[in-house]
Amino acid sequence: MTQLLLALFLIGIGMSVAGTGTHLYQQIARKVAEFRVDGRNAIESVANLFVLFICGPYMMLRLGWQADAGGRPSTVNILLAAFIGFGWSFVTGLMIMGTYVSMLKAAA
Repeated sequence: MTQLLLALFLIGIGMSVAGTGTHLYQQIARKVAEFRVDGRNAIESVANLFVLFICGPYMMLRLGWQADAGGRPSTVNILLAAFIGFGWSFVTGLMIMGTYVSMLKAAA
């Protein structure tokens, strides 16, 4: 049971950072965050890759809710986007918490 709670906590951390990062990026850049790696120069390409990695789970959930040709979101798209987004946020949450814990141990 504790492993399940830890996994849900890590998913929550990853999704919180992804949502916060997405909205922060959109506010600073004055454009919608999207899945793209290319940029006008190398620095912008690396920045886009970083934004994609951190903000990807939130953007994936947003993509799942887009309407199809019938004007309604597809249940399969929503479930697939949720599965991928929550798995991705688990990995990013694990990386963020691992970095946090290692920095705490290094400071002590």
